[in-house]
Amino acid sequence: MTADWFHPGAAAALVAGAHGDPFAVLGPHRAGGRVVVRVFQPGAEQVWALTPDPVPLDPCGQGLFAGVLPGDGPYRLRARAGDTEWDWDDPFRFGPVLGEMDEYLLAEGTHARIWQVLGAHLMTHEGVEGVHFAVWAPNADRVSVVGDFNIWDGRRHPMRKRGATGVWEIFVPGLPEGTAYKYEIRGPGGQLLPLKADPVGFGSEHAPKNASVVRGIRGAWSDAGWMDGRAARQTVDAPISVYEVHLGSWKRAPGDRMLSYTELADQLVSYAAEMGFTHIELLPVSEFPFDGSWGYQPVGLFAPTVRHGTPEEFRAFVDAAHRQGLGVLLDWVPGHFPTDPHGLGRFDGTALYEHEDPREGFHQDWNTLIYNYGRTEVQNFLVSNALYWLEEYHIDGLRVDAVASMLYRDYSRKDGEWLPNKDGGRENYEAIAMLQRMNVVAYGQSPGVMTVAEESTAFPGVSRPVNWGGLGFGFKWNMGWMNDTLSYMQRDPVYRKYHHHQMTFGLHYAWSENYILPISHDEVVHGKGSMLEKMPGQGDEKFANLRAYYGFMWGHPGKKLLFMGCEFAQGREWAYRQSLDWHLLDHPQHAGMQRLVRDLNTLYRGTPALHVNDCRPEGFQWLEANDAEGSTYAWLRKGGPEDAQVAVAVNMTPVERQLRIGLPAPGHWAEALNTDAAIYAGGNRGNLGGVQAEAIPHQGQPWSALVVLPPLAAVFLKQSQI
Repeated sequence: MTADWFHPGAAAALVAGAHGDPFAVLGPHRAGGRVVVRVFQPGAEQVWALTPDPVPLDPCGQGLFAGVLPGDGPYRLRARAGDTEWDWDDPFRFGPVLGEMDEYLLAEGTHARIWQVLGAHLMTHEGVEGVHFAVWAPNADRVSVVGDFNIWDGRRHPMRKRGATGVWEIFVPGLPEGTAYKYEIRGPGGQLLPLKADPVGFGSEHAPKNASVVRGIRGAWSDAGWMDGRAARQTVDAPISVYEVHLGSWKRAPGDRMLSYTELADQLVSYAAEMGFTHIELLPVSEFPFDGSWGYQPVGLFAPTVRHGTPEEFRAFVDAAHRQGLGVLLDWVPGHFPTDPHGLGRFDGTALYEHEDPREGFHQDWNTLIYNYGRTEVQNFLVSNALYWLEEYHIDGLRVDAVASMLYRDYSRKDGEWLPNKDGGRENYEAIAMLQRMNVVAYGQSPGVMTVAEESTAFPGVSRPVNWGGLGFGFKWNMGWMNDTLSYMQRDPVYRKYHHHQMTFGLHYAWSENYILPISHDEVVHGKGSMLEKMPGQGDEKFANLRAYYGFMWGHPGKKLLFMGCEFAQGREWAYRQSLDWHLLDHPQHAGMQRLVRDLNTLYRGTPALHVNDCRPEGFQWLEANDAEGSTYAWLRKGGPEDAQVAVAVNMTPVERQLRIGLPAPGHWAEALNTDAAIYAGGNRGNLGGVQAEAIPHQGQPWSALVVLPPLAAVFLKQSQI
């Protein structure tokens, strides 16, 4: 009987789950003027085709059934096993979903929005509701989608291969949102791989489970005002002050539960807005299996982590931030991916996303795999992912992690452990091309966004346009400034005079890139201690040092970034498993620090001189850079010709000083901010009422004033009239 309906080899392959083209056998097919339907339903004793009248199909053994349909019309299937009956739509009667243009662009590796065609999509196809699955696995012998809906049996829903694209697809009727699924893949030679999560899946199960979950991306936007005006808020001229946040530990709900996106949309967004920040930057939210990676080992690049809710709820979080005037930046990780068996590693049985050679494809520092940026489809996967977050979630920018590790083939490697480029050098041309393309696409397709590079070397042109030979980022983290200034601040003030120019060196290169000054999560983990712990001295002196440092930072050219908890002087270093120590705000010193950061943000945002020329030399002039003995610094910040100028003076010793400061204009200069003020829990010493410029030339300026510099303090003097 089997031979009448099935070729014996095809039947054996279907039963074994080894058939590479199941749609050529299963489902309806014309043969000799008849419509023959073939079905594989393991465990069924009888099967009927409902046309709508039941047409019994011949049992062919081992779950195979076949028969003749009365016509070409649609049909459903019914099966019986014992006393149990079930009906379903035959997935093998549906035609392809992907169109010719999708096929062409996927094969070429130029599909800008692969998430619209790959992954799992709720849809109505040929009049029936269900889910369309599509995945790229070009070297696989067979790919199936599996889940509870087919008892995780890869023989039941093998997929259709779409020619040269390397993409496999299937429409499974009747599946609802929330369905958990993976891909079962037989690699070259027939080896069965560990079940794989969907590289373009939009949802995931809660860890430690790791199946993908069918999720729709929906939700109305009410942020048109923000989006229309976003571009002006994210240029080099704009005040940009970023609050970096790890969502799992910013604050916990009762019972030590992580806050949901909905709760964060209320609590975190309101707090960041009240603190005067312009942006919230999230540590990676792309789905990741291990909490201890903080998100930096992502598996689901297209899935907002389910730890806090659904894609729809994450969109609502972004929308809430925009309604309160805050931008949202995401930490994006295209530099590496983990070796978890359900992830991208040897996805179709070959080194598909990574390099085969570990000298190119393995990160020794992090035990992770490196993307093969030279493979067109892999580059397209990453660039499309960047665009996905910008378009589907209205994300305002991407901070790209570990750029230095991508730029150099010998990054953290010894001789013999890396392969040079085609010219014999260490630069990774393919990674450079991917980053350039990402920036061109991001800025070109999502006007008004910003991209930021975490790049720790002196690689030229990181924040210069691609058509000028740069990488095309909007901004770059100033890691050198951070390292130098923190090294200085950790010294006892008595020794600071010997390291005076650690605080001035950043101005030698301040205009070479569009810099952000970062005090990030990396500075308060792995035994480095909190910002407060880094400061020398005891008690009040620690707080005074930190206040002076923040004053120095906010007065210094460059956009600002501060990790959560640093704004109120968290006492211990950051621990990702627990909430920040919000109870510390009951103490005046911590509450004062929080108020200082809020006021620094307010002053920075409201004073053009402090931000308009953050990235241009005409916005800065030293007044006193060489007073190593007194450990004082003074400089001017300038905006446009109509903007009031600001003089900033800093005393990094515990001794009050009177310093004559040169001023460019006569008249009254108000003390706009003093980090030693009583409202910040300081000693309340300074220049009450401001200072009056005298006609005494000093420091190259025609006017000057005698300014009181409290111990360990920064003072901002603002021109009253221009």
